[in-house]
Amino acid sequence: MAAQRVAVVTGANKGIGFAIVQGLAKTFDGVVILTACNEQLGHEAVDKVASLAGPATKIKFHQLDITDDSSVKCLAKHLSDEYGGLDVLINNAAIAYKVADTTPFSEQAEVTLRTNFFATLRSSDEFMSLLRPSARVVTVSSTSALRALSGCSRELAKRFRDPELSREELATLMEKFIKDAKAGNHKANGWPNSAYGMSKVGVTCLTRIQAREIGHTRPNDNILINCFCPGWARTDMAGPKATLSPEAGAVTPLYLAQIPPGASSPHGQFVFEKQVKAFMKQKNRISNDRIKAIFPARAGVSLA
Repeated sequence: MAAQRVAVVTGANKGIGFAIVQGLAKTFDGVVILTACNEQLGHEAVDKVASLAGPATKIKFHQLDITDDSSVKCLAKHLSDEYGGLDVLINNAAIAYKVADTTPFSEQAEVTLRTNFFATLRSSDEFMSLLRPSARVVTVSSTSALRALSGCSRELAKRFRDPELSREELATLMEKFIKDAKAGNHKANGWPNSAYGMSKVGVTCLTRIQAREIGHTRPNDNILINCFCPGWARTDMAGPKATLSPEAGAVTPLYLAQIPPGASSPHGQFVFEKQVKAFMKQKNRISNDRIKAIFPARAGVSLA
């Protein structure tokens, strides 16, 4: 008997993550695991999906805090013991400070990158060790990464765009941003004034690195790894004035999560509105005017 397929969505009790679970409940031929830090909120979210999609849906809850290594390992063990592997991983969990937040930028930089980049790096490594052939990995990024990259010095931008950038070099760059933000000289050292944007530069580059690595270690397994921007969707992060519904924001990740077996692309790409967009090139295919038209310039507000 073939193993039961399983999908995991992190940070999924609300917002884009919840909308992704809703979509998978209707289309995914297997179990969907909705995760959240808070168990009560997670169970309530599962009940809500069941009420919307019907009792036949195979939605289950498992507690997960991606910043807690023991929590990550607990879920990984559950996936291994219960299902023998993983078919879809959607890295959605992230944080963002609001514009009006008075927390010093130095603290915002450290907390944001420790969560959005470093915790995503560690947790995705743990879960990706369980991937079965034809698995799909999808990570939430944002066009704010493009804006942050354009705000980096030429030297820094060149390093991020290097197609041979290693995970060790990327982690060093992320640590350097935190260090400079804490010292108060990040602008002088060529960094933009956006902790959220830099965290998404990190996960976008990480996507490219993970895709390259898995191509070397498992070249015949047809595993595809991509990241995406959901657009300006109405979530707790982006606020009620956003132009898209969470369901509209979930369209691209649902597409990436269910690319048919045998397909070879997209892989290692930044995807927006179901289209691959240039991230490594100096001039992005998404123009600055287009980005500004889609997303109001609200430094510090999460767009994903």
